[in-house]
Amino acid sequence: MDITIRRVEPEEYAELGELTAQAYLEGGLLDLGEDDPYLSVLRDAAGRAAGAEVFVAADERGGLLGGVAFVPDGGPLADIAGPGEAEFRMLAVSGRARGRGAGEALVRTCVERARVTPGCVRLVLSTQGSMHAAHRIYGRLGFVRTPERDWEPVPGLRLLTYALEL
Repeated sequence: MDITIRRVEPEEYAELGELTAQAYLEGGLLDLGEDDPYLSVLRDAAGRAAGAEVFVAADERGGLLGGVAFVPDGGPLADIAGPGEAEFRMLAVSGRARGRGAGEALVRTCVERARVTPGCVRLVLSTQGSMHAAHRIYGRLGFVRTPERDWEPVPGLRLLTYALEL
């Protein structure tokens, strides 16, 4: 499968938002399912694009396979990035595209973006413990666990953290 990574287009915001929401729902990553308040955040690709650089993976026909938000230099969407760090969030790949390299291509794009961001020395991320396929991607690309930065955005939801020194 040929995969192209590019910036999301405004007319794709709704599609990317729904793809992201469905990836989290299908993966069992939202404790309250359709009633989870985070679902509205996942669906808000336009909001992400206003505060971050949003990239999509598209197939040869232009169909969206996945997306990610790259937050340079502790931007407004950063959860854990500090000075000199960039972060990526809401990495999602549609069920039909899993295992085909879209997720890794999106992460590689974030790594490349971080490397050309002036003053950026580290790329960080948060992930759920059950996101094993994503953890394998992070390991392959040189990210290391940073358990001292693990955190809970809401009580009972422990997020693991990773970092890549640039």
